[in-house]
Amino acid sequence: MRKSVKSMLSPLGKAVALACSLAMCVSLAACSSSSSDSKSSSDSSDKKGQIAGVTAKGKLGEKPTISFNTPMTVSDGSYVVLQKGDGDVIEEGDRVCAQGIALNVKDGTELMDTWTKNTPDCSLKVDSKTLSSTYYNQIKGAKINTTIGFGVNAQDSSGYSYILAMTFVSKSKDLEKATGEEVKDVPANLPKVTRAKNGEPSIDMNGQGSVDSLISQTLIKGNGAKLTDKNTVVVKYTGWLTNGKQFDSSWDRDSTIDADLFSDSSGQHQVIEGWQKGLVGQTVGSQVLLVIPPDQAYGDKEQGPIPANSTLVFVIDILAAY
Repeated sequence: MRKSVKSMLSPLGKAVALACSLAMCVSLAACSSSSSDSKSSSDSSDKKGQIAGVTAKGKLGEKPTISFNTPMTVSDGSYVVLQKGDGDVIEEGDRVCAQGIALNVKDGTELMDTWTKNTPDCSLKVDSKTLSSTYYNQIKGAKINTTIGFGVNAQDSSGYSYILAMTFVSKSKDLEKATGEEVKDVPANLPKVTRAKNGEPSIDMNGQGSVDSLISQTLIKGNGAKLTDKNTVVVKYTGWLTNGKQFDSSWDRDSTIDADLFSDSSGQHQVIEGWQKGLVGQTVGSQVLLVIPPDQAYGDKEQGPIPANSTLVFVIDILAAY
């Protein structure tokens, strides 16, 4: 559970000091084919929002060499398809990993790239319910290894105006519920969890009271990647007080959350400590029972329906990680 609602810093966004996710930083227009028509540097985008005069060279799926005349201007939402990919078609519900380069339109200098350290941004999910229609339309239907350049004018103190060239390098599907092997040796004194056909958990507290130490018990062992304190994890969850009162559930909202297991620049966890400690080391596909003492949750502070000094009980399905 997040300590507070906070926009995630993507690898691409961090590199150019953008305090938002890549999907939020770039305001995209409708899909189109690439354009190599030249225009003056003071009028670089046509009425359809396509950036003219920008080209890319290089092998598909590798860092492209991008060229354009400087200085130029770009508008938010402008774009150009620089390379058409040769891989699988990106479809509804896919999670897409993208490598990126940001090029200052004033002088063509490279502000950042994710290729050098191989740190693609995998925060992008093709979902018409959560993505803006322009962003959704750009990604859906493109092929893996496609490179698209987007015009961005930073709204932060950096003031950069740049072309962000994104290459879609892979795709995957998030799980819909925990999948794996049922753990047989769950201690008998822990809360009893049952699941509906769709995976939604219910709980019998089985006499569970307050605890002084964190309990992290795997209920279903997934066979996916092992989580580290560098990951963002995609989960569904339900939380209860030890009296059995449910205080929150993403299942009720038919939604997931992206929970950061890493700390920010000041060393603060992005989620409550019990989540961070209880999920690191688990695997994608797992379902985990957490019983969290107050000092690893909200301590002596009331948090909405959660009273001060509460032990919290969560059942968490780990659906993806990036």
